[in-house]
Amino acid sequence: MPVTADRRPDRYLIIAGALALAVLLPVAVLLSAWRGDESETWRHLVDTVLWRLLGHTAWLVIGVGIGVLLLGVSLAWLVATQDFPGRRVLDWALLLPLAMPAYVLAFVVVQGLDYAGPVQTALRQWWPGFSGFSARHPFWVIATLSLVFYPYVYMLARLAFLTQGRAVMEQARLLGRGPWAAFFQVALPMARPAIAAGLALALMETLADFGAVSVFNFDTFTTAIYKSWYGLFNLAAAAQLASLLLLFVLLALWLERRGRGRARYGDRGGRPMVAVRSRWAWLMTCYAGLVVVLAFVLPAARLLYWTLDDVARGLDARFMSLALRTLTLGISAGVLVVGLASVLAWLQRLRPHRLMRALVRTATMGYALPGSVLAVGIVIGFAAIDRQLGQWFGWKQLLVGSLGALFLAYVIRFMAVAFGPVESALERVRPALLEAARTLGAQPLEAARRVLLPMVAPGLITALLLVGIDIMKEMPATLLLRPFGWDTLAVRIYELTAEGEWQRAALPSLALVAVGLLPVYLLVRRLRHF
Repeated sequence: MPVTADRRPDRYLIIAGALALAVLLPVAVLLSAWRGDESETWRHLVDTVLWRLLGHTAWLVIGVGIGVLLLGVSLAWLVATQDFPGRRVLDWALLLPLAMPAYVLAFVVVQGLDYAGPVQTALRQWWPGFSGFSARHPFWVIATLSLVFYPYVYMLARLAFLTQGRAVMEQARLLGRGPWAAFFQVALPMARPAIAAGLALALMETLADFGAVSVFNFDTFTTAIYKSWYGLFNLAAAAQLASLLLLFVLLALWLERRGRGRARYGDRGGRPMVAVRSRWAWLMTCYAGLVVVLAFVLPAARLLYWTLDDVARGLDARFMSLALRTLTLGISAGVLVVGLASVLAWLQRLRPHRLMRALVRTATMGYALPGSVLAVGIVIGFAAIDRQLGQWFGWKQLLVGSLGALFLAYVIRFMAVAFGPVESALERVRPALLEAARTLGAQPLEAARRVLLPMVAPGLITALLLVGIDIMKEMPATLLLRPFGWDTLAVRIYELTAEGEWQRAALPSLALVAVGLLPVYLLVRRLRHF
């Protein structure tokens, strides 16, 4: 009797391919902008803003790259190998800046360093000849983003140093290497893949940033995309700028992969790393503590002071409406993203072959795409679909300006955030457990409900928290794609800071910082096992 070929793998590949296609479509739309005859647009960009944008972006990437490397690697090495007062507290406190959105720290820095701010006011009182400085100098932009994004490098470098083990450093010392030589010649090269991965994350966040550079009036591609779209109403120019920014992001990804190569450094087994006490212990405490104070404690204290001083006016019906809308958007879009990530992880578990893994990697690469780039690609693509639907059925604008466009941006951008916890949870479920449930007579849905779901529930909840909070804090995609009347706390912060209303922006900012502490807490709990 002939055996009928099993068609199920094709269905699995189609589903995974559809999710991967959702990521590739906005990218393809933007890259297709290079095919059109936009010579006038390009001439206008070259004559007006292009070279300034390229220079600003290059300086920002180089400066933030150096800043996060210096802070992240040095702090990771101190925490992993040195014993100093307060080390246990600073170990997790150095991750707190992850809860501080870059645009929130930016307006706190600008207000504090402005001519009428507390820093320059105090300097004029102490030093009568003090002439002042610009609070919007590029140095302050680089310093602010470095303080926000260094935890990416710190977190991965710390794990890399801890997993190297004590024997590697002892062997380097026996070969005549001093502490500094052992660090630069042994420990640092071994941690290079982890450091490169953290640096790539920090640089991609830098390229994607919109709120912080807007506060500093520091023009980059993200701000130019917004001004071209909403200021000049020139979507073609916005698409050209978005395609250039996309090339920057793809170049950063390629350099990171090429720099890491096929290297496999890390855990060498043996005895774990042991922290040693140095005569510079208190200096190490001051250095790490100063970073935490500047990156989190002082900004949070300033926000709290402003909030308490203006709580009666700030805590009004509009704030409650914005908070409710932000929470609704975070939960509903978060459930959608986690659901799709669960489907993707389950498909990979069922068919773990090369093509499926390639589709999964494609579907989860959207986190590298800036929100402004996604917004332009989605709007251009949806506008073309709307025009076609209008010709066929006479429908008016259906997709552009809808929640569907905003949700699609969230799915593309945050699929990778949800996929990690869900995949880890599924890996802990042994296939024998489900097979045992089926043997005992349970139907597939019953086995999934009574066996699979309880085991993966912690991973699903973690993914929902991470994605939901990221959605609440997302500014560029929400600002550009939100339907009318769907302002969020992040959008409100942008509007208030654009008008210089620092104190009124404190309450929504503090609310976002508070919810941002939840994923940091989950991250700290996980890192305590290392």
